[in-house]
Amino acid sequence: MMTLAPARPARPAASGLTPPVPAPPASGMGTRSSGFYRHDLDGLRGVAIALVAVFHVWFGRVSGGVDVFLVLSGFFFGGRLLRNAITPGAPLRPVPEVTRLVRRLLPALVVVLAVSAVLTILIQPETRWETFADQSLASLGYYQNWELARTAADYLRAAETVSPLQHIWSMSVQGQFYIAFLALILLCAFVFRRVFGRHARAAFVVLLTGLTVASFVYAVIAHNTDQTTAYYDSFARAWELLLGALVGALVPYVRCPMWLRTVLAVVALAAILSCGALIDGVHEFPGPWALVPVGATLLFILSAANRYADPHTRGRIPAPNRLMATRPFVALGAMAYSLYLWHWPLLIFYLAYTGGTRVNFVEGAVILLVSGILAWLTTRYVEEPLRAGHAPAVAAPKSPTALRRLRRPTIVLGSTVALLGVALMATSFTWREHLTDLRANGGELATLPLRDYPGARALINDAKVPSVPMRPTVLEAKDDIPESTIDGCISDFDNIGIINCTYGDKSATRTIALAGGSHAEHWITALDLLGRMHHFRVVTYLKMGCPLTTEKVPLVMGNNDPYPKCRQWNDRVLPRIIADKPDFVFTTSTRPWNIRPGDVMPSSYLGIWKEFSKHGIPVLAMRDTPWMVDEDGEPFFPSDCLADGGDPVSCGIERSKVLSDRNPTLDYVTRFPLLKPLDMSDAVCREDYCRAVEGNVLMYHDAHHISSTYMRTMTSELGRQIGAATGWWTS
Repeated sequence: MMTLAPARPARPAASGLTPPVPAPPASGMGTRSSGFYRHDLDGLRGVAIALVAVFHVWFGRVSGGVDVFLVLSGFFFGGRLLRNAITPGAPLRPVPEVTRLVRRLLPALVVVLAVSAVLTILIQPETRWETFADQSLASLGYYQNWELARTAADYLRAAETVSPLQHIWSMSVQGQFYIAFLALILLCAFVFRRVFGRHARAAFVVLLTGLTVASFVYAVIAHNTDQTTAYYDSFARAWELLLGALVGALVPYVRCPMWLRTVLAVVALAAILSCGALIDGVHEFPGPWALVPVGATLLFILSAANRYADPHTRGRIPAPNRLMATRPFVALGAMAYSLYLWHWPLLIFYLAYTGGTRVNFVEGAVILLVSGILAWLTTRYVEEPLRAGHAPAVAAPKSPTALRRLRRPTIVLGSTVALLGVALMATSFTWREHLTDLRANGGELATLPLRDYPGARALINDAKVPSVPMRPTVLEAKDDIPESTIDGCISDFDNIGIINCTYGDKSATRTIALAGGSHAEHWITALDLLGRMHHFRVVTYLKMGCPLTTEKVPLVMGNNDPYPKCRQWNDRVLPRIIADKPDFVFTTSTRPWNIRPGDVMPSSYLGIWKEFSKHGIPVLAMRDTPWMVDEDGEPFFPSDCLADGGDPVSCGIERSKVLSDRNPTLDYVTRFPLLKPLDMSDAVCREDYCRAVEGNVLMYHDAHHISSTYMRTMTSELGRQIGAATGWWTS
């Protein structure tokens, strides 16, 4: 889930700090002054990417490496721009800067995306191709972080964020920063040089300090409000890059004694190495805990500031800096960008191929080895030639003819990469257009004949099942969602407002309040039909992932993340429902066990039944439908399973794993006489097994929400049970 600024080969140190290594091209972003190049920061980059890859592959954790790279990106790129801006008479040329960025960042990215596209087609089910297409376009357009923030905030699409391209989100953050910072510096340099003259440096420092503080405060607020979305937020990450830029501009003026610099370097390197083990970055970043890797990186930069600025201290830098400037670490840093690009897709594709959720030590070692080999090849034969504008060569050309011969492979390479990028974009757009056309015809799902598509009636009424193709198809399932979702009648994760929409017979006097989360919502399809048929209206009180509960700190079902806005919404919705005084409240009464097979009524629901009972409001308590989970307890999409060659049985689940022998709600009807249990389990599961398809209808549109098409086939049985519970009609 991280990225970094591309590494570059190191320049030989003027004082013999490291063995000779290849010099970087003149267009690079390194930090150098009077012939001094920061080899130690290249080495630090190598260590950081190694930590990123190791923690991803073996531990499934965030190491803090992304924060190290964000700071280094700000230091390399922003610091250089800022130093030019505060130097009177220094040229400011935006076009070469943008060209340099394109040549450094895009070639390796395009190659990895192209290979990932091929592997997606070969390994992933076609139900995942659209997500890959969306994220490919987002990666090429450098808005991948916002694409992931959008899907993470969408309860029905949250699982899509785990993709082969997920890690490119932070590259998008950096790309956005590069362009925004370049525009800011150019504009401010033009103004500040004229307005403040020799005090332009102070004006820049004040401006960037204010922006840094504002971004950090925003990050803390966003982290506390919605950490999952804030993780990908450019504004919540900007302070890390801005700090790097500020230090890059001010580091020549830093002075401190050798002993203090040694202490700073040791502490900084220790903090960076231990960050992933001690801090859960997945849940703690970009909040205050991000100060640990960010602060450690700044300390490491400053620990060699004297050598950078003071000629009298050259040759005297702390031991950790000398270690990071040795050939192995510098070489690792040189290919860090490509290594970062390769390791995550290889891990995800391997897991998709094997069907596992994690790798063992040997598997992880092989993935890291292959990633390293591909990274070296990409750096050597794609990044370096196109970055420097020439093909790899042992010696410089000796004549114009030789120079032309040398440039030909580079032109071919650049053209090939460009064509790959165009092909990738064209393929992504074409697939998305195909699915758009397919879904435009999906309206017919609402009118499928029950004779051919009996669905739940095959289980309840033993209806005959003819041999016809399954509907919705695996590509249609994703959009076979409740009308209330399409109408925007359910509050999303960020919204604590109450959204009321009316379905069924809108002019009726009898009312059922449909309240809770999306597992209450997916019944709206059948309730709407029943309301029109039996003359009652259905009013919605819904919020994504948020059942009616008295739990003080609700958790998001599935990942157990804290969900404080669910608590806030419950505090508002319960008094509202009581004040509206519906004839019945329809909501879910059970949830899957997290620790053992079967389902349970959470104790936090009891306070809800008590409140409704106290105000004389009866509850239609619907037993929750089964959640499709694999052997490791991870949710899976039956549509993905079917698209990958599975069948209705192999893509289903044993009933005993998701449903207890007895409906847990029945244990509380004596205590709460107004609790009216509803149980549609026999309409979705056979006696011992819950299949993915019944009566030619695909049951789920994701891992645990019933498709609207299947829900329509349950209308008759649901009507029978509601009629018996309310007394409004008889079957």
